[in-house]
Amino acid sequence: MDLDAVRTFVVAADAGQFQEAAAVLSITQQGVSKRIAALEKDLDVRLFTRTPRGARLTIDGQAFLPHARELLRVAERADASVRPGRRALRVDVVNRRVVTAVLLQDFYRTHPEIELDVVTLDATVDGAIAAVQAGTIDATFHGVPARQQLPEAIKAARVIDEPHQLLVGPGHALADASSVAPAQLAGHRISMPGLGARGEVADYYDELVAAFGLTIDVVGPVFGNETMLADIADSADLSTLVGERSRYLWPDSYDLRRIPIRNPTPVYPMSMIWHDDNPHPALSKLRNYLNARRTDAPDAEVWLPTWTRRSASRS
Repeated sequence: MDLDAVRTFVVAADAGQFQEAAAVLSITQQGVSKRIAALEKDLDVRLFTRTPRGARLTIDGQAFLPHARELLRVAERADASVRPGRRALRVDVVNRRVVTAVLLQDFYRTHPEIELDVVTLDATVDGAIAAVQAGTIDATFHGVPARQQLPEAIKAARVIDEPHQLLVGPGHALADASSVAPAQLAGHRISMPGLGARGEVADYYDELVAAFGLTIDVVGPVFGNETMLADIADSADLSTLVGERSRYLWPDSYDLRRIPIRNPTPVYPMSMIWHDDNPHPALSKLRNYLNARRTDAPDAEVWLPTWTRRSASRS
């Protein structure tokens, strides 16, 4: 069904005259007549009866009018669902506990007029890039290691530098430390089960382990964060690494300690990844916001993986 003809019918029904409908639609009166005639032919009914005072709806026209209005409303909603700037910006934050979710929530608080659709694909950078290419999401956040090949239309810009902390229970040997150096972690039991399947995240920790002689245990089933926190709280030697701005909640009785890592501070660099042809206006606003929030510590105090030199050239 021709929506222009349906729109013309509704305007003519409201105006009561084809001439007035033509003025509203900025077309000729003959154009209005042709559209109405085509619609009547399509429906196989008469919608108007001509009178000396204008055009009056027939019984069939009266029956069709509410449905015609609904057709136009549905068309408008369909248009709004995909028009850049009118639909929600769909962003993958990977995990709702990590820094990407925290910063995206802060962005929304700053720009409440921007509608967001927040998703967690729980994918590696390869899977996330494929989702951006397919248009499943507008943007995602991942580390971009040296091995990563970005398709020509995919852009990546480093926007987040996330310092790491050591998470331990009250009985751990480092529980009362105000900070620890990476070298002090050598020989301590750091548990991150499931890390081996995390793609670029595993690449980062492989470099970190090699740089400071750490041992990270990635073996064993993944029972979830709640189980991991309970195990750390009850252990005198178990620990894990968490992002400085990651959100974890635990009972007061656990008395877990988040200890900053210093001299140097291991930093996980994350890039915002998007399709270069995506016209959604909120994309540039989000990137500008993240760039404004990003802070760089002095190079002498920070450890970064080698891929940061490559990602900087891609920005």
